[in-house]
Amino acid sequence: MALVDDLVEKGALKNPNLIRAFRAVDRWDFVPEPMKDFAYVDEPLAIGEGQTISQPWTVAFMLELLSPSPGDNIMEVGYGSGWQTALLAYVGANVYAVERIPKLCEWGKRNVEKCGFRGVKFFCQDGTMGLPDIAKRVGGFDKIIAAASGRELPPAWKNQLKTGGKIIAPIGHSIFEFTKRTKAAFDAFPHHSFAFVPLISDNDSKW
Repeated sequence: MALVDDLVEKGALKNPNLIRAFRAVDRWDFVPEPMKDFAYVDEPLAIGEGQTISQPWTVAFMLELLSPSPGDNIMEVGYGSGWQTALLAYVGANVYAVERIPKLCEWGKRNVEKCGFRGVKFFCQDGTMGLPDIAKRVGGFDKIIAAASGRELPPAWKNQLKTGGKIIAPIGHSIFEFTKRTKAAFDAFPHHSFAFVPLISDNDSKW
């Protein structure tokens, strides 16, 4: 697939498991019908409800930072089209996918399931609150990834991440790589010059 070859050539994709996932999970299956002709363009595309499916380069960059592994318990906030969800599932992660917009909840879930991924758990609710019951059951998430940008990291995400875990999330116009060193201490490393839709809570306020 030319798009994947281009991402590898540009250095956005390096992890062999992720390269295999990008080759196996076709972005074409996750874009709306009117946008199918643009599925392999390295650009974000509108998916309705004021949301987008992220640029492939950005998805690859964030997943490389996340470094998902088989068996990881991963919370994904803002699953939208379901493309990134399916990529994580292909790698073998246990994915807990959250989306707050009802139409996208159903569409994204349907996209993932049509591609044969049945083990993903979907939640149609406010992602800023995380999934406390799931986090408690699994002993804290190994990793968390978000596709919407807030002004700061929601405290619920910090609390629901296990020590040693990682969060990849946009803050403002930067992608941040957070690593939880202790119960209260995080290392944060920014990667600048990105654009995302805003992270919104159930009361429609931007986080």
